Amino acid sequence: MRIRDDMTFPPAEYERRLNELRHRMAERRLDAVVITDPENLMYLTDHQTTGYSFFQALVVPLEDEPFMITRAMEESNVIERTWVEHSRAYPDTGDAIQELVLALNQAGLGNKRVGYERNSYYFPAYQQDRIHTSFQHGVLMDCFGIVEAGRMRKSDVEIEVMRKAARAAEAGMAAGLEAAVPGATENEVAAAISSAMFRAGGEFPAVMPYVASGPRTMIGHSTWEGRTIQPDEPVFLEVGGCFRRYHAALMRTVYTGELTESLVSAQERMKLALAELKSLMGPGMTVSDADSIVRRIISDNEVGARLVTRSGYSIGIAFPPAWDEGYILSLNPGDFTVLEPGMTFHVIPWMWGVDGDKTVGISDTIRITEDGCESFFTLDEDFVVHDGAGATLTPVADLEPSAEEREAHAEAESGSAAAGAEMR
Repeated sequence: MRIRDDMTFPPAEYERRLNELRHRMAERRLDAVVITDPENLMYLTDHQTTGYSFFQALVVPLEDEPFMITRAMEESNVIERTWVEHSRAYPDTGDAIQELVLALNQAGLGNKRVGYERNSYYFPAYQQDRIHTSFQHGVLMDCFGIVEAGRMRKSDVEIEVMRKAARAAEAGMAAGLEAAVPGATENEVAAAISSAMFRAGGEFPAVMPYVASGPRTMIGHSTWEGRTIQPDEPVFLEVGGCFRRYHAALMRTVYTGELTESLVSAQERMKLALAELKSLMGPGMTVSDADSIVRRIISDNEVGARLVTRSGYSIGIAFPPAWDEGYILSLNPGDFTVLEPGMTFHVIPWMWGVDGDKTVGISDTIRITEDGCESFFTLDEDFVVHDGAGATLTPVADLEPSAEEREAHAEAESGSAAAGAEMR
């Protein structure tokens, strides 16, 4: 390992990650692993490139020095970004899989037990077929998840990097909320978000911002397409900020007119779900417990809306096409994984189909602490309301939350000590 001081984290952080990986390898009796997932390569070595669609792999022997297989053009990323001492480059006219098999044989691993990530996006089936054909004397074992086991809990230095991603996301969201006025196009809102996010230090995110207005809010994962925002309609915004490939994300909603009773009710449902979850979420709670809190509150609505997805997912390192780590851990019913300090989640109590034709959202990125949880954000959760001229409106008094809703929200914000103790 090359010791250098110009990487995202101190050398000790990468040494810890590598040692923990080797401990899991030993438990599974693997002599080496072949890591191809871009997020896992970043986690272990600080390696990143936008050219990850070309085959790349980190080979980690149980005892000897790791080495990388890369496309020749990408080898500069290994040299300039990572601690890895040895790499083998193949030309564009070369054969990446034959280069990998040759390297394994020359490293004395040709007749050993070697793990590979069978579920990696960037190790497709035809390449896996070829390595099974070519690696004739050793044993190939699926080790998918062996690196992710370390990624689930973020260290203190990872949390600090995620705070920088959160600052970029929050700056972008604030700009988007201001720009989403009647007469503006979705493209203009997206441009405002992106400009503010990047000016705040953010880097290219795994997914660009979601900007959907009016009837387009009902289309899953839709984003800007040039539509002009009209009076009396919602604008759904979801922004993921990125710094050194770590992400933090949040949803917010704009309404271009006076809020209806349904919209006020939806807003308070989502705020209540977040407040109650944050009052109870912490070490010892299960994933299913956390999902149940959000799902129960959002489902108990009188505006015709549904929570049509999981209620949250792990978030951290990501490359396109997604900013989440939901394949590692998602807040879903029936998952009894226990929450631990350092886990980070994007919690999404959004509501699809308010009054049958509107989607709205309020979300938060949360980290589990030693005795509870905390948000990465400070941005107000209330809907931002603009009139036809773009001025902010205050909802009229008779559309304010009921006394019962205010009391429930206050109780969730403060939290019940007894309930918290019981859940934790």
